[in-house]
This record gives sequence, structure tokens and C-alpha cells, in this order.
Amino acid sequence: MFENDYNRRESFSCPINVGEEYDVKIEDLGRDGDGIARVEGFVVFVPGAKVGDEVKIKINATRPKFAFGELVE
Repeated sequence: MFENDYNRRESFSCPINVGEEYDVKIEDLGRDGDGIARVEGFVVFVPGAKVGDEVKIKINATRPKFAFGELVE
């Protein structure tokens, strides 16, 4: 039973860390208007970005299934 719980949690592990920077393409918009990018398939919400933008972002918060980033000037 514990092994299954461990595997379930492991499948939702975050592949990125707070403070890291990535070059990404904004692929979609969230319901609040935030840009959505993916890093290794992991969803990152980026306020102020528009679909089609190719930007550098810095990760400022992570959750089990998504992260938040900010635009780097």
C-alpha cells in the first residue's frame, strides 16, 4: 500500500525549481489571462505573457502540478 502511495506522489514531482530560468514559448492562456508555457511538459503560468511570445522566465513558485514564473527583462 505504501509503495503505491509513493509512486503516486512521485508521478507528480516537479521537474523544475524556484529560482531557475528557462527560455520558453507561451502556448496558451489561462482563465485569468496568464500565459501558459511548458517546461519538460510541466505547466508554468506566466503573468503578462501572450500566446506566441518567446520569453525568458524565472520560476518563483512551484506546486505539485504547476508552477508560476515571471518574465525576465
